[in-house]
Amino acid sequence: MAGRLIAIVGPSGVGKDSVMEALVVAHPRLGLVKRVITRPEGLGGEDYEPVSTTEFESRKARGAFALDWPAHGLLYGIPKTVHDDLAKGHDLLVNLSRAVLPAAQKAFPDLVTLRLTASDATLRARLSGRGRETAEDIEQRLKRADFPMLAGVTYTDLSNDGALDETIAAALAVLYPEDVLT
Repeated sequence: MAGRLIAIVGPSGVGKDSVMEALVVAHPRLGLVKRVITRPEGLGGEDYEPVSTTEFESRKARGAFALDWPAHGLLYGIPKTVHDDLAKGHDLLVNLSRAVLPAAQKAFPDLVTLRLTASDATLRARLSGRGRETAEDIEQRLKRADFPMLAGVTYTDLSNDGALDETIAAALAVLYPEDVLT
């Protein structure tokens, strides 16, 4: 049985990386997709492969990405090898931009999308705490926090305003309802 690509989306600071890491620990069938990003190395957050814009464009031209998109002045790519892992039955979590979801649904027909939400106060505190953005960047990201989901995108909303274990329990109930004891 083929695995599913599971997109985790939401505004900057909503806790996508924390939720994904906790989900991998909580369920043995889940793994993480390591994105290729034109972001300098060592900025914290997710485990990603940092590359230059030239290298990214070269890989894209060679067809190395199953999906790629620009966001926040950076380029993001999902390696084509993700298809091999899905064929082996692995469910894979990936942090995607909400704007790329229509293309993702075409590339991965069994795509499952979980949209994480949190209050403005929570987002502001998390963005300030991670130290990657300037005050102006934080304000710009907060303005985009209410970016609507695009028409035709299927998703499930999950609040990540409370305790992480509550979010994980809710996500697992959506992803693996057969595992929930009745």
